[in-house]
Amino acid sequence: MAIDTRGETAGKPSGEKKSRTSPALFYRQVVNELRKVIWPTRKDLITYTTVVLVFVLIMVGIVSGLDALFTEGVLRIFGGA
Repeated sequence: MAIDTRGETAGKPSGEKKSRTSPALFYRQVVNELRKVIWPTRKDLITYTTVVLVFVLIMVGIVSGLDALFTEGVLRIFGGA
């Protein structure tokens, strides 16, 4: 027999009622977690943005090139106008 060990509900009877978190407690927990985040500096943000834009441009070039190549191949095989 397998025992579920994932999550907080593992091992609890299925009939037990789950408690709800109040909005104030939820807000405090969110703020506490956001304080733990290491936010990027402006330099890091510019670097990451540049890397993403360059990567996207390269991928657009690759996909456009393959699209043109396959289009040309299909038109040659099936005789396009």
